[in-house]
Amino acid sequence: MTHHQLVRQNKQKSSLIMVLFIAFIVGVSYIIVTGLGYDLSFVGIALIFSGVVSFTSYWWSDKVILSISKARPATREEFFDYYTVTENLVSGSRMPMPKLYVIDDSAMNAFATGRDPKHAVVCATTGLLSRLTRSEVEGVVAHELSHVKNYDIRLMSVVTILVGMIALLSDWALRMTYFGGSRRSRGNDKEGNQLQMILMVVGIVLALLSPLIAQIIQLAISRKREFLADASGVGMTRNPNGLVSALKKISADTEPLEAANKATAHLYFSNPLKNTHGAVGWFAKLFRTHPPMTERVAALEKII
Repeated sequence: MTHHQLVRQNKQKSSLIMVLFIAFIVGVSYIIVTGLGYDLSFVGIALIFSGVVSFTSYWWSDKVILSISKARPATREEFFDYYTVTENLVSGSRMPMPKLYVIDDSAMNAFATGRDPKHAVVCATTGLLSRLTRSEVEGVVAHELSHVKNYDIRLMSVVTILVGMIALLSDWALRMTYFGGSRRSRGNDKEGNQLQMILMVVGIVLALLSPLIAQIIQLAISRKREFLADASGVGMTRNPNGLVSALKKISADTEPLEAANKATAHLYFSNPLKNTHGAVGWFAKLFRTHPPMTERVAALEKII
C-alpha cells in the first residue's frame, strides 16, 4: 500500500467511524428508550448529541486529549534537544512543524494527536526526554511524526473521543435503567409489557457491551500501525539503532503513566497503563493496545 493510499484509507475510516458512532448511539438510545417507556424525543436528542460529539472529536480532539493528559507546551529553552530534533526531522520530510507538548511524569512515553499535519501535536513525557539520548529521542519523535504524516492521528484521536463518550453514555444508560421505569405501560397490555421487558433487557445488555465494542474498535486500528510507524520513522532518521535502543529502554520501564487512561492508551508510543503483566493466553493479547516490544524490536533489527 502506498503512502497516498494509506492516507486516503485513514481519512475514509475516520469519517466511517463517526457515522457508525452516530448510528450506534441512536440505535442503542431507541432500544433503551422504547424498553423503558420514555418519550421517543430522547432519540432525537441522542442524534443531535452524537452529531455534536462527532464534530467535536474531529475539530478539537487534540485540545481535549491534551487537557485529559495534563500536558503543557514545551519551550525551546527547556527542551532544546526535543525541539531541534523535531525541527530537523520535519525539515527533511517537508512537513509542517507540529506543536510540542510535555507531560510532567517520570514514566517514559510519547504520543501524537491532531486532525492533520497542519494541526498536529507531538507530546512526550519529561521522563522520556530526560532519560533517553538525543538519537533515541529522535527515533521516538520520528515514530510519532510518521503517525502524523500517515493521518493516523486523525483516526486515533477521533476514536479516543468517541470511545470515551461511549463509555460515559453506557454508564448513563445503566443509571437510567436503575432509576427509571416504565412511564408508558402500566400493565394494561400483557404482550406490550413482555415486549417492553425484552427491549429493556436488550438495552441493558447493549449498555454493558458498548465499552467492549468500543475497545475492540480501538485496538483494531492501533496495533498494526505501530509497526508501520516504526519502519517509517527509521526511514526519516536513517538510524534504526536509535529507535531500537529507545524501544528497549522504554520496554524496561515498568512505571505506569498516571495521566493515561483506557480511552487514550492506544495513542501512546508504548502501553502507558502497564496493566497486562502476568496475563496469559489469547484473552490478554486481545486487549493489548500495542504489539509486544520484543516484536517491534525484532522487526527493526532485521533491517539493521
